Amino acid sequence: MIRKTMTVLALGLALSAGGANLALAQSAAAKAAVDAGKAAGTVGEQADGYLGIVAGGDASLRASVAEINTGRAAAYKDIAAKTGVTPEAAGQATAKQLYARLAPGQFWKPLDGGWVKK
Repeated sequence: MIRKTMTVLALGLALSAGGANLALAQSAAAKAAVDAGKAAGTVGEQADGYLGIVAGGDASLRASVAEINTGRAAAYKDIAAKTGVTPEAAGQATAKQLYARLAPGQFWKPLDGGWVKK
């Protein structure tokens, strides 16, 4: 029990520090495109820690989502290596923080369901 608690605490600390890694793993253009997509309802956050296309979206938007997801994957692997959890666990823990930051009206996709509007 203590080991699990310590792992969760370490993961939380790594995610706090890793938030900068998530931000640095994207270009300004990709971030702007994804932010606009979130506001328009075409891009949403997923419970696995990655972005997804809710509906529509052109090739440029899809490329921006892919760019950011590639950066997130690298950050989750780094967090996992530092904390001893899986990259999937790091992504899911980050997703909880990302969900808390979603504005009302933006989309979220739980692990076992379809897109829902916050």
